Amino acid sequence: MTINRRNLVKATAASALGSVVPVKFAIAQPAEFTYKYGNNLPPSHPLNVRASEMAEKIRVETNGRVDIQVFPASQLGSDTDMLSQLRAGGIEFMTLSGLILATLVPQAAVSGIGFAFPDYSSVWKAMDGDLGAYIRAQIAKANLVAMDKIFDNGFRQMTSASKQINTADDLKGFKMRVPVSPLWTSMFKAFDAAPVGINASELYTALQTKVVDGQENALTGVMALKMYEVQKYCAMTNHMWDGFWFLSSRRAWDRLPANLREIVAKHINAAALAERADLAAQAETVQKELAAKGMVFNTPKLEAFRSKLRTGGFYNEWKGRLGEEAWSVLERYTGKLG
Repeated sequence: MTINRRNLVKATAASALGSVVPVKFAIAQPAEFTYKYGNNLPPSHPLNVRASEMAEKIRVETNGRVDIQVFPASQLGSDTDMLSQLRAGGIEFMTLSGLILATLVPQAAVSGIGFAFPDYSSVWKAMDGDLGAYIRAQIAKANLVAMDKIFDNGFRQMTSASKQINTADDLKGFKMRVPVSPLWTSMFKAFDAAPVGINASELYTALQTKVVDGQENALTGVMALKMYEVQKYCAMTNHMWDGFWFLSSRRAWDRLPANLREIVAKHINAAALAERADLAAQAETVQKELAAKGMVFNTPKLEAFRSKLRTGGFYNEWKGRLGEEAWSVLERYTGKLG
C-alpha cells in the first residue's frame, strides 16, 4: 500500500479508536477453566445433543471463562475407566448410571430396584424429591458432586437374538448382558439367568459374537447403539428405570468460583430437563422405527416377574444391602415392595 498523508491519517485514527473495536473482532482468549466431560452414549443421543447446547451456553454466559469439552461414545474409556479418571483428576465431568455408580456408592442403586416404579410420574416425584436428595447426599460422601437434576435413560426392556421373553422362566440359563453393577447381576440371578457384566463400549461386539444371548436397555439406547442389527426380539418389561447422574469430582467443582458454579449448574440442570422431554417425545416413535427395522415386540405379564423377585429374596436382599433409611425413602414413592 502506498504511504501518503491520507492513509497515514486513517491508520492513526484507527489506532486511536482501538479500544472501541467490537468484541467479535477481538482475539479470543483461552478459557480459564477447560473441563473434560465424558459419557458412553453416541453423539446423536438426546443427552449429547443437549450437552453440546449446554456447553455452548456455559461458554457464552461465562464470557469464555469455562470451556466444557464433550467426549461422547466412550472416547475417554469405559464407564469404570471414566469413574477412575474422575476421581483421580484426569477428567472433570461425566454422566453415569446410578446403578454403575453403586460400585462406589452402594445407595445409588436404590433408584433402579427391579419393578419399583410403575411410570414416569412416580420416577420424577422421587428423583426430584426426597429420594434424589438422599442419593446425592450419599454421593457427596465419596467426594463427588451430583447435579440436582438427573438425566433420563428410560425404562429398560429385554432383548434377545433367538427367542421371545414372555415369562421369568424364559430367562433360565439365558446369557444376559448387564452393565457392570451388583444390582443388575443380582436381579438376573434371581431370574435364574446367567448375567454377564459388560461395559457399554463392548456391548455390540459381545452380541455380534454371541458372547451373550441378549441384553436389556432403554429403547433409545437400542436404537442409538444399533442393537436391532444383532437382536431380533424385544420384551416390553419396563423392569427397571435408569438415569444418568451428572458428576464432578469435589476438587474440580470447588476450583470454580461460586458465581461460575452457579452458571454451570443452572445449565446442566436445564439440559437434564430438556433431555427428559426429548426422550418422552421419542418414546412412541422409537418403537415404531425399531419394528420397521425388523424387531419383534411382545408385552409380557409382569406380575410373574415380580413374584419371582419376591420369592427369590431379591427385595429382602437389597433392603438389607442398602439399609433401612434408603429403603424407606424408596417405598415412600413406590409403596411396599417386599
